[in-house]
Order: sequence, then structure tokens, then C-alpha cells
Amino acid sequence: MRYQASFSLVAVLMLPLVASSVAGAQDQSKYPNWKGQWRDITQPLGGQTVRFDPSKPYGRGQQAPLTPEYQKVHEDSMADQAKGGAGNWRGATCHPGGMPRMMSTAEFEYIVEPDTTYILIASDQPYYRRIFTDGRPWPATITPTFSGYAIGKWIDEDGSGRFDVLEAETRGFNGPRAYDATGLPLAYDNQSVFLERFYLDKSDSNILHDMITVFDHALTRPWTADKKFRRDPNPRPTWREEYCIESTQDVVVGNENYFLSADGYLMPTHKDQPPPDLRYFKQSQK
Repeated sequence: MRYQASFSLVAVLMLPLVASSVAGAQDQSKYPNWKGQWRDITQPLGGQTVRFDPSKPYGRGQQAPLTPEYQKVHEDSMADQAKGGAGNWRGATCHPGGMPRMMSTAEFEYIVEPDTTYILIASDQPYYRRIFTDGRPWPATITPTFSGYAIGKWIDEDGSGRFDVLEAETRGFNGPRAYDATGLPLAYDNQSVFLERFYLDKSDSNILHDMITVFDHALTRPWTADKKFRRDPNPRPTWREEYCIESTQDVVVGNENYFLSADGYLMPTHKDQPPPDLRYFKQSQK
């Protein structure tokens, strides 16, 4: 009888946990199935797949609606790169690209929870994003980051009783940031705002869209692109791990970009490039 009473007590104590588990399962059933590994399906144009608008070549081919001031920043960046410099592209020093470049990389995983959707991003700069969907207001102050602060909401757009669209707004950035490796710039004031709509393709549930619109002071108007990703059919895909610092051969000292040779020495990247300033090193006597 003592054991029977103990079992009864355990059963009573377990009831809230079981109810919570059932409620959690019911909550999850309201959300779309975004499980798995999502890979960018952008086709190479001009040798580059990492670009904001996947339907156009990168660099000038993006036809970004830049203001004259930032058009000059871009042209100056490409001119410096043509001479061997880094231009406006901070990736040469392994600085994070941030938004929106981080949504133009290779592999993604979405973890959907009622309060937060997490986006895990595998690239040469492993990233993650949090999109808060718990109804919170915008904070009075936002600590700037390269990925920004995102608040979203789920929408049942087709009236099926299940959510099918995630809308998100992201702001609060560090910088400088660029869309691609040509140094296509965002405004240096870092006041960018991004509006996104995530949804599965109506004709293929293994294609995910990220319709993203940029509002930025470097632009003459909002700029929209439809990014598409395909789900890997392998239920246990391989997740790569890469770090920019392991593979880069670019070394920036001051305002000069140098190249690290195979034997470990700095090499100039353009004609008549001055060597680094060695004022803090004892010079050998000749």
C-alpha cells in the first residue's frame, strides 16, 4: 500500500509536466516545417554566388540604387581592389559581413520556437540570428551588432489554421558592412532597416524564400531581393565548419593590404606599395 501511495503521488506530480509537453506539441503543430539543412540555390554570375540580388551579377551588375555619394564609395573600392587593395570590403581582415550579406551564404538551419526563431548560418564566418516572436516591443536602446536586433510575427496568410509566413524587422547595426566582396556599401551611419518575409514556395515545400527589403541612407529607394534556398533531402546532412582566419592570406596593416606568401612573408599587392611602418621594432644595423 505504501508503494501504491508513492506511485499515486508521482503520477500527480507528473501531470503538469505531461500537460506542458502536450501543449508544446500542439504549439509546434501551428508552425511550418522548416527542419533540415537549407542551401543557397543562387547560380554563379560573374564567378560569385554571394550577392544580395541573386538574379543579377555581383558588383556593378547588382544595379544597386545607390546615391551619388555611395556610388563613388563603390567605384573607389573596386578601383583600389584592381590595384591589389581591399577597398571597402572588410572581409579581407575577417571582419563579419553582417546583414544582409549573412543571408547570402551557403548553409542555413532554422529552429522554430513559439517565442524565438533561430537561424544558424554556416559560412566562413559562422553566424546566428534570433528573431523574437513573443510580442515584445522595441527596446529603448539597442546594443549594435553586425547581425542586428530582429522582431517578427507569424501570419496565417492562407487561412489554414497554421502559420505559413514569418515577417521580421531588423535594425541596430555595427559596421561598416557591404553587400558583397566588391565593397558594395551600406551607409556608414548604420541606420539600416530590413524587412523580411520567410515562406515556403507554394509549388515546392523544399524551397524557402527570404524576401528581403533594405531601407538604408546609401540608397535612393528601398531595394528588394528574393533569396531562395533548397532543403537538402539528406535527413543527416554534413555541416561544414570554416573560419576566415584559417584561410585568408590577406593582411591589412594600417590602411595597406598585403599578401601572406606561402613561406610566411608579407608581399606587396600592388606596384610601389610601401612596407609596413616598423617604428616599434628595433631595426637591424647595416
